[in-house]
Amino acid sequence: MENLTFRHKTEKPAGGGQRQAIVGVVASGNLEVLVERVLPEQDCVVEIATAAHGFGEVWAAVVADFVERYSPGGLRLSINDGGARPDTVALRLAQGVRTIEEDRV
Repeated sequence: MENLTFRHKTEKPAGGGQRQAIVGVVASGNLEVLVERVLPEQDCVVEIATAAHGFGEVWAAVVADFVERYSPGGLRLSINDGGARPDTVALRLAQGVRTIEEDRV
């Protein structure tokens, strides 16, 4: 198992008021993402647990693009990877932020 951690500064905090969210299901070719609002508003940490070794540069690029697009300040995203492709990773990260930004009653 390879564990990767990426830390980024963001331009703004993630919107909404949800404290946590989970999206995706670990299965062949997929992943799950736990999103938690636990960091200072300008920080974002993405932690990845993956059995696919040697893809650190790809993960770094996908995470950097995600942070630039969504400015997920204040969030820690924990990824349990089951061999997902980069486009699936980007989709799940976006879903996680969208879910945590929802205002539920």
